[in-house]
Amino acid sequence: MKTHLKPFTAAILSALLFVHCASTLHKTGISLERYRSDLETKSILVENLNWKYTEKTGEKETLVVVHGFGGDKDHWTRFSRYLPEGIRVIAPDLPGFGESDKPEGIVYTQEAQADRLYQFTEKLGLTQFHLAGNSMGGGIAGIFAAKYPEKVKSLILFDNAGVKSPTPSEMQKIEMSGKESPLLLSSPEDFDRLIAFTFVKPPYLPGFLKTYFAKKSFANRDWNASILKQIRSEGYFLEAKLEKIKSPTLVIWGKEDKVIHYTVMDVLKKKMKRTPDTVLLENMGHAPMIEDPPLSAKLVQDWIFNLQTPKK
Repeated sequence: MKTHLKPFTAAILSALLFVHCASTLHKTGISLERYRSDLETKSILVENLNWKYTEKTGEKETLVVVHGFGGDKDHWTRFSRYLPEGIRVIAPDLPGFGESDKPEGIVYTQEAQADRLYQFTEKLGLTQFHLAGNSMGGGIAGIFAAKYPEKVKSLILFDNAGVKSPTPSEMQKIEMSGKESPLLLSSPEDFDRLIAFTFVKPPYLPGFLKTYFAKKSFANRDWNASILKQIRSEGYFLEAKLEKIKSPTLVIWGKEDKVIHYTVMDVLKKKMKRTPDTVLLENMGHAPMIEDPPLSAKLVQDWIFNLQTPKK
């Protein structure tokens, strides 16, 4: 005897099947990207929080990389591919993001995350390393370098948060007008607008992956909004700590960044006791390590190599 699904039931099953397939394809695609970058996915328990991270082995130098708001460890996956052998890369999902634990009721400010990152590096037995961060992750990396200078061989900031720009960014203008942050989606269809706001030349995403990420980002909207509120209440925390940063610092910025204006670099030069090296990239947005992984990796590897070369 044949049975026929009602149209509504069939539509639901088709949607569930699509989501399952998209999720499976997403996981397969991410696994392939990590494999091509020689990254192994690991986890570790730090003060009752489970951290997920990726690691690329290397015996010469260690580089810890910290993702930005709403991001995860895979923001550094293609970047890691272009770093030479010998550089060990460790890319964690910060608590509250990615595959790491997301407990409610704890503080997710940049300072709190910097302290958690310290415990993470201690648990891994890292004594000294290079530290890089993008956006919120740059703010966290800067705070880390100010509070725990003995651990940071050098600091690398990509379009970092935590410092007020002399020239307001497009995002600041939007928020000052009373509108909602452009970092938060109003619907899954709003994902294209967020991508265009963040990048000049967005990385290619197949349609099914774009749909998957759009739905996932919108599903996390309220959670991300609660974390963003905590970060906003913290103010420009890093700016007050700049004088305490002792490590040599490289600052890389996309000139077309709409999230944080590149004139933050002027503040860094003025307030840091050790004047940072700066690179302003033309036709680049808020996350250079995603938009142009080969160039970003080349800038970082040259920086690390030059630090190791004895000065004549």
